[in-house]
Amino acid sequence: MNQRLNKFFLSATRTSVTTRIFLGFVLGATVGVTCNLLWNETHALKLVTDKLVDPIGRMWLQMLIMVVVPLVFSSVTLGVAELGGTKKLTRIAVKTLTFFLVVSGAAAAIGVISMKWLQAGEGLATGIRESLVETYQDKATQSMELAGGASFGTEMIVNIIPSNPIRAMAEGDMLGLIFFSLVFGAGLALLPKEKSQVMFNVIRGLSDTVAAIITFVMKLAPYGVFCLIFAVTARFGFELLGNLAWYVIAVLAVLAFQQVVVLPILVWLFASLSPIKFLGAIKVVMLTAFSTSSSNATLPTTMRVSEKQLKVPSEISRFVLPLGATMNMNGTAIYLAMTTLFIAQVFGIQLSQTSQVIVVVMSIVSAVGTAGVPSGSIPLLVLMLHAIGVPGGGVAIILGVDRLLDMTRGVVNVSGDIACATAVSRSEGCRVKS
Repeated sequence: MNQRLNKFFLSATRTSVTTRIFLGFVLGATVGVTCNLLWNETHALKLVTDKLVDPIGRMWLQMLIMVVVPLVFSSVTLGVAELGGTKKLTRIAVKTLTFFLVVSGAAAAIGVISMKWLQAGEGLATGIRESLVETYQDKATQSMELAGGASFGTEMIVNIIPSNPIRAMAEGDMLGLIFFSLVFGAGLALLPKEKSQVMFNVIRGLSDTVAAIITFVMKLAPYGVFCLIFAVTARFGFELLGNLAWYVIAVLAVLAFQQVVVLPILVWLFASLSPIKFLGAIKVVMLTAFSTSSSNATLPTTMRVSEKQLKVPSEISRFVLPLGATMNMNGTAIYLAMTTLFIAQVFGIQLSQTSQVIVVVMSIVSAVGTAGVPSGSIPLLVLMLHAIGVPGGGVAIILGVDRLLDMTRGVVNVSGDIACATAVSRSEGCRVKS
């Protein structure tokens, strides 16, 4: 008997990280759904979920987020410094930003066209709408308050440059941190080697230390994923899902189309990589993104898979991927565009062609300004609703199912980052593979 147990545990430790994370995901979803069906809204389930399982999952998630700031700083700085001359850096930056804007714009347009055609908001009864608004009014108010401190336009562009980079790091201002890291890396590249070598070694040491921490944290991933997925599925109300089923199905279908059709085709066209191999290589990234609902938390895994599995050169992955985790949100662009139209349809507001174009443009801008954390796009969704004359409190209608959609659009976001990295790598003469 002891020999059988030893063989079982030995085989478990040899199982790939992807398999163990997948098992944690499946077990968490199965146990969570079962508990929801058997003990939904009971005090015991709420106590176990809120006071035990969810905190453990969030602790693991916080450990991943904890290393994002030093990871972004060291990766972007080294990536820029290793790219060398400003000509190559400018060329790669232009390719990267062009990819981000074009793909996010196309994604938003697909979202608008799909929701306009499907008319998912037309089927939601007035009574259900009022019930949802009443149930999630408090959360909607919080989102509206957060939206009050956000803004589009020139002010957002100005704020990309941090007046205090240390404060930007402390507050998790990723755009500010990335800008400072870009400038710092460019400064290192301009220095003579004998003057920059010490700082190079320090930052490389920081990068190696962060990598060691990430390796440890990912060993705990199956347990963290189990807890996060259990908490979501145990709380998820199937009655709520039924009321919003057409909306949820519509958004999930378009996100799936982007994930399994659009992005693989882009990789095939611009990186000469088989779509099947691409999706197979990034499966652990997809699982991590789905579980954490955070592009930032998934960044360590995204970088590792890009460099180890797809052989994207480190100087390109270190530049493109941290930038993508903050600026390349093609899944979020789809979600924002479709949700804005859905809420407008629920309130019986017909959007003009001009308003639909505004939705597409604001979805692209929001994809840049959205924080790469769970539900980071909700405050910007409020702003978009106000911009086209729809009540901002309408976000309450979709807040109950937002976490499910957040998890799914996170997968598309990080997959788009990797697709960009492979395309840029190929354009620079480096053949990616898996």
